[in-house]
Amino acid sequence: MSDTIEKIKCLIIGSGPAGYTAAIYAARANMNPVLYQGMQPGGQLTTTNEVENWPGNPEGITGPEMMIGLQAQAERFGTDVRDGWATKVDFSGGVHKVWINDQIELHCETVIISTGASAKYLGLASEQHYLQMGGGVSACAVCDGFFYRNQEVVIVGAGDSACEEAHYLSKLCKKVTMLVRSEKFRASKIMEERVRKTENISILMNHDTVEVLGDNQVVTGVRALNKTTAETFDIEATGFFVAIGHKPNTDIFTDFLNLDETGYIIGIPGTSKTNVEGVFVAGDAADHVYRQAITAAGTGCMAALDAERYLAAQE
Repeated sequence: MSDTIEKIKCLIIGSGPAGYTAAIYAARANMNPVLYQGMQPGGQLTTTNEVENWPGNPEGITGPEMMIGLQAQAERFGTDVRDGWATKVDFSGGVHKVWINDQIELHCETVIISTGASAKYLGLASEQHYLQMGGGVSACAVCDGFFYRNQEVVIVGAGDSACEEAHYLSKLCKKVTMLVRSEKFRASKIMEERVRKTENISILMNHDTVEVLGDNQVVTGVRALNKTTAETFDIEATGFFVAIGHKPNTDIFTDFLNLDETGYIIGIPGTSKTNVEGVFVAGDAADHVYRQAITAAGTGCMAALDAERYLAAQE
């Protein structure tokens, strides 16, 4: 542990649209924010090739370009952006303690958590290859479905989110093949019925994904395994969507903040406040419904404003 303790008025844990927006507002309010970027500087959007639904960019923008711009704007107003990630917290006392990289100890008047959530993937080498290439693998149909208009795609999943995303894709794509890894859906009956009644959704129960096929640049198909017959076969597709859930990056807060059964931070409705005074949450660490850059940015603004009002009330 460090022998020195740094005192901070407003600490922002995590980057991405939520963290950087919180930083912009906090900096403009003279809160002298310090932002630690986390293990994935810029968040999930840094793996997104094209962002076409961010307001103000009619021609679209890449995820990395968007994050560079947000960081520059935050720094323009005086945000201290640093490398490193939070490894431990102690919110049990009047001072909010946070440790960075298990070495630096921070004592904070306010903390804004914008650590986000990580999409779960199958872990196939081919899946990860095309995810990194930006050539056809996605974990967000709402974000990327537009790029596959009138094309054929495959989606993996069995829950409500998978059904919702499959239904969304069916409105854009010529055909959606849904691979369900077990013999039954985990989704609610109403969601299951919705996809079963959609003509251009083909559902293959008890099927696994063996490999994502492609030309090394873009996806051209998916190799599937029929677990009942042990037969493998190829499905033509230009897009492969993974809808097997997200894991919020909130493990270090378990002992102090109220979390739901899957780890999302439970805030006070209509605010960014958590159950600990002076600790606020923004973005996907608390949002398992929308998970969009624009909604994350909005809650980042809320968190900064709530933090500013909290500090004003302490004076």
